[in-house]
Amino acid sequence: MRSTQPGRGWTRVKNHARVVGIDPGTRIAGYAVVDFDSRGSATIVDAGIFRLDADATLSARLRQLHEDVTALLSEHSPSHMALEAVFSHVDHARTAIQMAHGRGVVLLAAELRGIPVAELPPAEVKRALTGKGNASKAQMQRAVMSQCGLAEIPEPPDVADAIGIALCGGRRLRGVA
Repeated sequence: MRSTQPGRGWTRVKNHARVVGIDPGTRIAGYAVVDFDSRGSATIVDAGIFRLDADATLSARLRQLHEDVTALLSEHSPSHMALEAVFSHVDHARTAIQMAHGRGVVLLAAELRGIPVAELPPAEVKRALTGKGNASKAQMQRAVMSQCGLAEIPEPPDVADAIGIALCGGRRLRGVA
C-alpha cells in the first residue's frame, strides 16, 4: 500500500525526475509537468488548466477530470505526482468538500498508473516559493514567474499554483524542500 503523505512513499532521486503538479478543482484544475535534472534544476515541460463543464453534473465533471488527468499522465509519463492537500476553513466547508471529490479522482488516476503521490499543504507550497505561508494568488504568480524565468505571469492563478506544487514536490524529492 502506497502512502500519500508528504515525503512518504517517495524515493529520493539523484538523477532525473518528472513531477506532475495538480491544483485540483471541479470547475478549473491547474496542472504542470516539471523536469528536474541531476543538479535539481527545474524545467517546465507543460502547464495549463483543465476547464470542466460548469453546466455538467458533478459526476460528469469528475469523469471529465479523470479523463483529462489520465491523458496528461499518458502523454508525459511522470515519475511522481504532487497534489495540493485538502484544506478547510469553516466559512468554506463546501469548497473543501468539492475539492476533495476532485482530489479523489486525481489520486485514482495516479494509483492506476502506479505513480507515487505526495500531498502538499497549500501553506507549505506558498512558504517554499514566497517565504510566506499566507501568500496571495498574485504573490504566487510573481514568485513562479521569477523562479522559473518566465517572461509573463502564469495565468490563470491555477497554473501558477500547479507549477508551485510541482516545484515544491520536486524539491522534496531532492531533499531540498
